[in-house]
Amino acid sequence: MAITRLGPNQDITAAKIAGQINFKNLIINGDMSIAQRGTSASSLTTGGYSTHDRWIRGMANAGTWTQSQDTDVPTGQGFAKSLKLDCTTASTPIAADGNLNIGMRFEGQMLQQLKYGTSNAESLTLSFWVKSTKTGTFYAEFYNFDDTRHISKSYTVNASDTWEKKTITFEGDIAGTITNDNTSSLYLLMWLAAGSNYTSGTHTGVWEATVNANRLPGQVNCADSTSNNFYLTGVQLEADTSASDFEFLPKDINIQRCMRYYQIYNYMGNPGSEFGYSLPIRQSSAGNKQWLITTTLPIGVRTSSATLSWDAARTGSAGSAYDGSWLYETTSASNRWATPTNTFQSKADGDTYSQLFNSISSVITDNTNFTSGETTTFSSRLIVDAEL
Repeated sequence: MAITRLGPNQDITAAKIAGQINFKNLIINGDMSIAQRGTSASSLTTGGYSTHDRWIRGMANAGTWTQSQDTDVPTGQGFAKSLKLDCTTASTPIAADGNLNIGMRFEGQMLQQLKYGTSNAESLTLSFWVKSTKTGTFYAEFYNFDDTRHISKSYTVNASDTWEKKTITFEGDIAGTITNDNTSSLYLLMWLAAGSNYTSGTHTGVWEATVNANRLPGQVNCADSTSNNFYLTGVQLEADTSASDFEFLPKDINIQRCMRYYQIYNYMGNPGSEFGYSLPIRQSSAGNKQWLITTTLPIGVRTSSATLSWDAARTGSAGSAYDGSWLYETTSASNRWATPTNTFQSKADGDTYSQLFNSISSVITDNTNFTSGETTTFSSRLIVDAEL
């Protein structure tokens, strides 16, 4: 994409900025560069989020798969990473209810510009690079959670194990609506396999009330052999009737967009210093002592109902680690604090996270700052999951 330099005193007109970066891509992490959860997940038999941020796997009775972030990409297109699905246990023939797809869910408040439910409903054009061992008919589909409507369009993989670029245009839905909130509304699904429950009907290719049998007639079964691989990258979705060049965003911007939905923070050392600030130990109304840790997240997450957890990644001597569940006194390996209450401040987006610990020991002194951990060498990861 060419960048036009504007000289001094020049008027900035629409024509001069046409084609410049403007967040036209509704897909987040379409270049597959961000993978906070890790670069590989194996023995997968069910759906969920693994590896690549924002990309959710739909899966049931479709064999066993490994999902990974791969460096196999189309040559000369500017991409460094792809999403790879590798079949490790086949499912042939696939069960009637068998299904496998990779996709993305969108908040309704992010899509109001599409004007669904009106005569001005915008078309959406999906473009992407795909490489598959299996050739033949594949489907891309949009499902609307708000009114259980859908539209699916087929495309053809022509050559085995060869990168191909595909472009599909979906008409806007003048009948369906998208709720203006932060919950799932539109769902993009890129299909790899489907059983007869999804393939036995008649395909219409238009927005309609969902009838499962009509969704994917002719969809190939990528789950029929352990030789099968499926790669995807360069996914772009824009409100237009044609596709433009892929919109590359700086990595710092890309990861911030992902962190609205999922964040992992690594903490080393004393949580009294690592977690923003802590309040002194205080006497509670029930007579036991309390200790509060508060962390302000750099990126507010989608909802204050996000799932908060700590993993077990930690180092240090026995009993010294802080994993979000326990605090230990500096000079003792004895647990003197009960499992905390974890909360977000009450706001539309969660950005301030707190843990309130209650003591289970009578030796703790009132109105003192508390140093946790026997040693200063330990690690813990705070995981904030606000995915759709």
